[in-house]
Amino acid sequence: MTADFDREKVVECMFDPVTSSILAELENGSKTCSFLAETSSISENEVLERLSYLLEHDFIFQNIKNGKPILSANAEKLNQIVENSENFDATIESLEKMDSYLN
Repeated sequence: MTADFDREKVVECMFDPVTSSILAELENGSKTCSFLAETSSISENEVLERLSYLLEHDFIFQNIKNGKPILSANAEKLNQIVENSENFDATIESLEKMDSYLN
């Protein structure tokens, strides 16, 4: 695990619609990978794949309980990314651009 990470890649992960819904579930505490897969209508492998960069850089933690992966968010580290004004401004700009394409 390295402390160096691509902030833009983290922001992209966080604001992907499926990944953001998974992160929203994790805001309320740890969840099993199977629960997250079911609520997101994707496979457990895809949940882990979508979160792989966040897992690799400790934005998400994975533990094994009774042989099942349990995921939890590192809320403090995730909040630091969102609160960083440069990232936040870039994210808002990206969302506005995406919204203009959709409307």
